[in-house]
Amino acid sequence: MKPLDIEKKSMEIIEQELGERASAWPLKELLVVKRCIHTSADFDYGDNLVFSPGAVDTALDALKRGVTIVTDTSMAAAGINKRSAAALGVEVLCFISDPDVAEEAKRRGVTRSAVCMEKAAALGRPVIAAVGNAPTALIRLKELADEGKFRPELIIGVPVGFVNVVEAKEMILESDIPHIVAKGRKGGSNIAAAIVNALLYQVHREM
Repeated sequence: MKPLDIEKKSMEIIEQELGERASAWPLKELLVVKRCIHTSADFDYGDNLVFSPGAVDTALDALKRGVTIVTDTSMAAAGINKRSAAALGVEVLCFISDPDVAEEAKRRGVTRSAVCMEKAAALGRPVIAAVGNAPTALIRLKELADEGKFRPELIIGVPVGFVNVVEAKEMILESDIPHIVAKGRKGGSNIAAAIVNALLYQVHREM
């Protein structure tokens, strides 16, 4: 089978196995859910993904305007389809390995991921923040928003793990910032990238 045929068949299987859950999602959100399941083979994403009202439309509009995507890990950045992003004038950035980020984090005794979000704020341009690993990145995003210093176009909040993960996600879920969040402990850099790709592909379908 050709790659596109394999993906099409996989998506058909996913929708079939989702059953009644598939019809509960608006189409634009369902495409994101299916992409996460396709990436992970984990059908829990059919239950635990939460979209704030209008989040997908907000993200699609931002992508059409050439928003910058900032991730908290190099792995998430690597998983984003660069060709699809570049075609929209979308830049994908990750600051986690930048020497100035490491130095600042060490000086203040905070995580590099938190400093990455500060560096994203300092860009002075519209940003989609895609967080797949570090709850501290989500916490810092919420703090920056509360301080009136930074409001991302969208927060993708899907860090994976056990320490402060659920609590950090709940902070974003309770905020008025547009968001897509995987409730609970599950997530990961691959899921953050999958959500971004699902959004990119929708924009290209509309073009």
